[in-house]
Amino acid sequence: MGFTDNRFDVNLSILFTELPLLERPAAAAAAGFTAVELWWPWVDAPVPAQSELDALRDALNDAGTQLVGLNFYAGQLPGPDRGALSVPGEESDKFRANIDVAAEFARTMGCTALNALYGNRVEGVDPQVQDTLALENLVLAARAADRIGATLLIEALNQPESPLCPIVSAPKAIEIVDKVNAATGLGNAKFLMDLYHLAMNGEDLNEVIDAYTEKTGHVQIADNPGRGAPGTGELDFADLLGRLKKAGYDGWIGLEYKPGDRPSHESFGWLRGA
Repeated sequence: MGFTDNRFDVNLSILFTELPLLERPAAAAAAGFTAVELWWPWVDAPVPAQSELDALRDALNDAGTQLVGLNFYAGQLPGPDRGALSVPGEESDKFRANIDVAAEFARTMGCTALNALYGNRVEGVDPQVQDTLALENLVLAARAADRIGATLLIEALNQPESPLCPIVSAPKAIEIVDKVNAATGLGNAKFLMDLYHLAMNGEDLNEVIDAYTEKTGHVQIADNPGRGAPGTGELDFADLLGRLKKAGYDGWIGLEYKPGDRPSHESFGWLRGA
């Protein structure tokens, strides 16, 4: 299968993790990629030292890699958390403290897509209280993204792996997108269409693409089952990505899959039609 018509970037928070963070951009470049994306790299520091931000910026620039997507602070990811913005108390405070830091880093890198993961339901907390807090924080994030000319992304996760997260379907993510845009009037909230998560939910991917591509700001892929590289599972990516293109999507496609029991650079044979 050939994918020469698509623009792929590598998520450096799931691929090349066998290397230290600052070595991953160069490794991605050596594998032939010019663009990368990242989860928030400092899981314990929504506001890291400026020297750490500068070091990551230098590593990306020195490798010649464009940062095309960045998560806001989302707690322990990978790990038990699924975001911070809907979690009252310390986690919400950390998210708010991170907003301007992440947006400024994105601005300096020319990155125009910022992903805000919603977060888990908290036992003993009224879901409506969480949803009200979430909308407040998403509005703040959308305004910060707008100030740098960026899109705010809302991602649907999957229910089997994230049973406490309320955003586990494409229609629910779109509902949140619409609420944020209605609250801000900016129109810069968009859907992050992760085909792996949607497939894990059992959603009809063709229907999702047809219905929601117009509101989609970014796409991520991994095969299902297993979250491996395309060709390791059952999804027909040649068909799916062709359908996305026909629906009008011409943005980046993030490779957010696990390389398996091999170095990350050996996991791209599918891309070359191998």
